[in-house]
Amino acid sequence: MSLVTVAELRSALGVGTLYSDALLQECADAADNVLLPFIWNNSNFNVAHSNTANTGTLYFDEVVNTTYYVGQTVVISGNGSKHNGNKTITEVGEYSITYAITGNNNAVQVKHPVNPFGTVAGETYLDPSTVPSIQLAALMVAESIWQSRQANSGNGMAPDGSMGSFYAMSSQLISRIRGLIAPYLDPRSMVG
Repeated sequence: MSLVTVAELRSALGVGTLYSDALLQECADAADNVLLPFIWNNSNFNVAHSNTANTGTLYFDEVVNTTYYVGQTVVISGNGSKHNGNKTITEVGEYSITYAITGNNNAVQVKHPVNPFGTVAGETYLDPSTVPSIQLAALMVAESIWQSRQANSGNGMAPDGSMGSFYAMSSQLISRIRGLIAPYLDPRSMVG
């Protein structure tokens, strides 16, 4: 579910029924895709994986034996069908986790890189859809995306008719809403 509903975006833009729900939903989804990686979450990125006939192992560039524990259920994505999904950890190494895999295509594979990195998510303690400032930030991002799509110059127009920023879809997109999401920013998203 998007942080911004089609009805909210339609109302904020003042477009009535002029545009289809699908078109507005694209902007709402894009706003989620832009904003959510900046919000603190309980996840890590694995850089490689391997498997035997019945176990899979994910490898990390950071120490994870204090992050994960045997018996914990995690949600794995971006690692291929035999690895993806809800998995219960059966072994934790300093830089790896191991879990059971099932399926028809479980040929043994040696450790090899995952590009782009896979994601391993533990239990979530923050639901961004329940935080008003995050929802408002998502609405502002969705509006900016909509305006950039509609303006012939590729960016929005100010109410006085002047042009908006030529960098509307640059890093300034997040900079404009950083004050709203500051308490919820993931420190890993602020590098650089």
